[in-house]
Amino acid sequence: MIDQIAKDLGGVAVLAILFGGDAEAEAVFDVPVQVSAVLGRAHMDVGELLNLGPGTVLELDRKVGEAIDIYVNNRLVARGEVVLVEDKLGVTMTEIIKADRN
Repeated sequence: MIDQIAKDLGGVAVLAILFGGDAEAEAVFDVPVQVSAVLGRAHMDVGELLNLGPGTVLELDRKVGEAIDIYVNNRLVARGEVVLVEDKLGVTMTEIIKADRN
């Protein structure tokens, strides 16, 4: 079981451990993971990139209020909404993405 969890640390297995729990899984509780919340993406040519400067508005591919993507070690694991927590931004998870297991 631990071997499979170690292989899957980049994604859904981490969330399964956090939300489901497993006595064997405690061995990986202290393994650090990178969590990213992506508001949107933009594509541009290098020339456009070089023209960016202070005050430039970068248009993203998402609409206001649309769910953002949450990644764990570069694997999409959830979607959520941006929230304000005191003076910092946070994310409320609204959907957990289940990975297909082959």
